[in-house]
Amino acid sequence: MFLSEKYLTTLGLLLNIPITKMRKLEPKQNEESKRKRNQVILGLLLIFIMLFSVLGYGFSGRENKQNSEQKIKYNGYEFASRQGSWVLTIKETELIFSYNPTEVEKSNSNIKRLDNYYNKPLYISSEHDMAGAEIYNAIYRFVQRVQPACLEGETCESDELPVKTCEDNFIIIKKADDSNITQQNNCVFIQGTEEELLKVSDEFLFKMFGIEQ
Repeated sequence: MFLSEKYLTTLGLLLNIPITKMRKLEPKQNEESKRKRNQVILGLLLIFIMLFSVLGYGFSGRENKQNSEQKIKYNGYEFASRQGSWVLTIKETELIFSYNPTEVEKSNSNIKRLDNYYNKPLYISSEHDMAGAEIYNAIYRFVQRVQPACLEGETCESDELPVKTCEDNFIIIKKADDSNITQQNNCVFIQGTEEELLKVSDEFLFKMFGIEQ
């Protein structure tokens, strides 16, 4: 038998016992239903957020892919833009350049082709780190080895570097006011301003690989 709230309050006053107002307890079944409903709502919300994120990433990925797959054709060669560089694939070998052939100034110099470098030591002297690295990355797999060196008759910054002449395959990269490429025996002199040396180095590579005639 249940006692009413009013009866309990009156009894408490008579007995001087404080009786707090009792809250009706909801059946456990209702509480469980609410908990499950909240879990379902939270789960659906998380699924929506994840789905929206995936769709957004997918659209972004397709946009980046389209941008990264920009291509140009030059003299029968196809260059693809990739992460700020230009990639040319020749016989399953990827060559990476900072510029494509349409972005460099054309040189009328007669440059020896790649055949002249096959399986032979190549020496490099460079006043421009990025230009030197560009040439190294493009040619190292075709030569016996690539080694820094000093040209005979010029000031050498290190006594540990070998001194070579133009009897050897030698690429000399220098800073100068004017851009040009010259071939003297087996020496190639690449010259240009600090800002242009990387372009001039790519122009040399385009001619050496036969991409430019």
